[in-house]
Amino acid sequence: RRTIAADDFFVDLFTTALQPGELIVSVSFPVPQRAAYVKFKQPASRFALVGVFASQGEAGVRVAVTGASACVFRCTPLESALASNWSPAACDGIRIDPDGLNTDIHASARFRAHLVPVLARRAVAQAG
Repeated sequence: RRTIAADDFFVDLFTTALQPGELIVSVSFPVPQRAAYVKFKQPASRFALVGVFASQGEAGVRVAVTGASACVFRCTPLESALASNWSPAACDGIRIDPDGLNTDIHASARFRAHLVPVLARRAVAQAG
């Protein structure tokens, strides 16, 4: 048995830190004081073209992004901005580097990069 932090669990597209033969037997995380998830739906599949989860709690501010890259990642520029000022306005002016983000028939890396702070703003507003 071992414990894997969420930051270390997701490695790449369809790849995790699990070794052959390992099974997940439990998942635990601190309950945040406030949190919300907002996604920009891909119209045909309804999956997240980009999704952003923003939370504030005892562990601090966390902003996780899905759909924009090969696997989920934390967005430290938004986390820093929101740690100083938990408000939708704190997301304004944050620019996300499109290098390494997905480009496909549904959206470019630049568009996905643009969506991240927009959706973070909405998540913070929804979380209160």
